[in-house]
Amino acid sequence: MRYFQILKVAYRALLRNKMRSILTMLGIIIGVGAVIAMLGIGQGAKKMVNDQIASLGDNLLNVFPGSFHGGGVRTGAGTMTSLTEEDVKAIKDNCPAVSRVSPVVRSGAQVIAGNLNWGTSVEGYSPDFVFIRSWPLASGTFFTDQDVRGATKVCVLGKTVVDNLFPDQDPVGEIIRINKLPFRVLGVLSPKGQTGFGHDQDDIIIVPYTTVQKKIRGITYINSIIASAVDRTQIDLAEEQITTLLRQRHRIQPGQDDDFTVRSQLDIASAAGSTSKIMTILLGAIASISLIVGGIGIMNIMLVSVTERTREIGIRMAVGAKSRDILTQFLVESMALSFMGGILGIILGILSSQLISILLRWPIFTSALSIVLSFLFAGFVGVFFGFYPARKASLLDPIEALRYE
Repeated sequence: MRYFQILKVAYRALLRNKMRSILTMLGIIIGVGAVIAMLGIGQGAKKMVNDQIASLGDNLLNVFPGSFHGGGVRTGAGTMTSLTEEDVKAIKDNCPAVSRVSPVVRSGAQVIAGNLNWGTSVEGYSPDFVFIRSWPLASGTFFTDQDVRGATKVCVLGKTVVDNLFPDQDPVGEIIRINKLPFRVLGVLSPKGQTGFGHDQDDIIIVPYTTVQKKIRGITYINSIIASAVDRTQIDLAEEQITTLLRQRHRIQPGQDDDFTVRSQLDIASAAGSTSKIMTILLGAIASISLIVGGIGIMNIMLVSVTERTREIGIRMAVGAKSRDILTQFLVESMALSFMGGILGIILGILSSQLISILLRWPIFTSALSIVLSFLFAGFVGVFFGFYPARKASLLDPIEALRYE
């Protein structure tokens, strides 16, 4: 039997029971659509996290102080005061893989502007902050090295702070009060939005780190260090150079634990990528259950079809059709249901992904690979679940089949 004839017979057989064929395909349609939508959600979440990590800065490295151990007491990470300005200068002078570096000194404060006030985070950096964090200004200027040396009372505001203290007003040149001290606003940072953990990056005020040390907190140490590697390929080298240098400066002997922690952007991206990958696999696996249920529906309908067409099968065998022709015929019908359901499922998956993106404002990334894999899996389901009914039909005894009523 030629394949064209097989396709023609399969087409007629499916059209003979239109509603039954449509309902059978519905399981595959929903399954493929669900797989594409779920994979799109997972990939969109991964892309969003990667974009947010990239927004933290190009080739970013963070150096945090370690935890305190003493008298049987162990405090949390970051509770030591082991980092100093001299460490920052040493990293800048002795680590070739590091392009820029800045101290970090943090404080919380209630900020007042006119009759408005806002509680926010006040963070001190060097002028290299805008380059390390890849965070340009929307307006105004950034403070200079001279401002750092003089611990000048100047600041740069994040977009959220501007919205709450200077609604519908340009804050550049205005005076705000941080812990009752007057600060002149030099500029406004470009908006960055929230991180993947829900933290508003724009709810921040940037001032010279020496100003936070001397005039806000009254300390001599720094809270942490941020640095930028020369390029992405040298992040690991920069991390190694910083670790080696700080161990030497802090006189840490071989075998002793570091009193600091270095974290690179790659570490954060790797951890986030692993989480996103697990979530994508989980969502895809859940959606694939719909495809399996659809496959069971195909098997059920094909078994019914074999029973209904037993006499037809007997007639074909009597006029010369071989077992493999009957097997191929029913397999083609099963695959036709799967592939047609797969095509409609792809359309449903793309449309539902767009609808989810619009209604929930969730980033959806539908890749060509996920579409192709879903379609191929639908075809596999058709072959797998259609093989048993097809084989059962091919093994019928022609004489018994002709007698069947």
